[in-house]
Amino acid sequence: MAADSNIATLLGQGVSALRQTSDSPRLDAELILCHVLDQDRAFIYTWPDRSVATAQTGQFHGLIAQRKRGVPIAHILGYREFWTLKLEVNDSTLIPRPETELLVELALERVEASVASVLDLGTGTGAIALALASERPDWQILAVDMVPEAVALAERNRRRLGFGNVRVAISDWFAAVPQATFDLIIANPPYVAADDPHLRQGDLRFEPASALVAEHAGFSALEKIIAESVDFLAPAGYLLLEHGFQQAGEVRRALGAAGLAAVATHRDHQGLDRASIARMP
Repeated sequence: MAADSNIATLLGQGVSALRQTSDSPRLDAELILCHVLDQDRAFIYTWPDRSVATAQTGQFHGLIAQRKRGVPIAHILGYREFWTLKLEVNDSTLIPRPETELLVELALERVEASVASVLDLGTGTGAIALALASERPDWQILAVDMVPEAVALAERNRRRLGFGNVRVAISDWFAAVPQATFDLIIANPPYVAADDPHLRQGDLRFEPASALVAEHAGFSALEKIIAESVDFLAPAGYLLLEHGFQQAGEVRRALGAAGLAAVATHRDHQGLDRASIARMP
């Protein structure tokens, strides 16, 4: 590619390359170009005729080629925005989704105490724990994951954001959690059935199956968390879970069967049943 390629030309080439494979070719091309130039989107539209160096032009086309193959834009950029935070991401765990912000909203709404003890199970990037920490600096939050690489990732995010009220540790669900009680247990566990065709589509192809797939038609992790949570919830403490929109009825039944009260399901911003919450009597 010629050394005198400019911003407008590169952006057009990127959009054209992604048009058949991306649902948002212009946005993807903009984000990749901003990443390569280390500038914001206002810059690329303010200076469309600005020349781009040969090395950056080559980097741009290389990243566009990755996106054309389906590599998630978050993996290409190395980060994803969640809540008000910019989180490092990689292929060791799930990319945080906007719908998971519902869990943060519900937790902040239901747990009114300024001081609370929180357990985030399967923390991944640390998204939920760190979002809660950003809003409630006096909450003490334990964030656990069974995947060492995910724990290291969450810890990097914690350190970079500077949240001293979060501790990140390795645990297979409750296995290594200290014998204590929590005012809130929150989790976005694997809940996809192994034969779900969506696993072969979009970003899911590049994310670890261990963070997506659960046995028993996607219910095994949810069932385990519900059954064991009663030994770790404080009186009047809340259990809050993300699940598939078709799983809400079964999750509510399991919460009731575990002896939890005030069981309710809440819809995400797309109107889908996405999270269920219950309280320890």
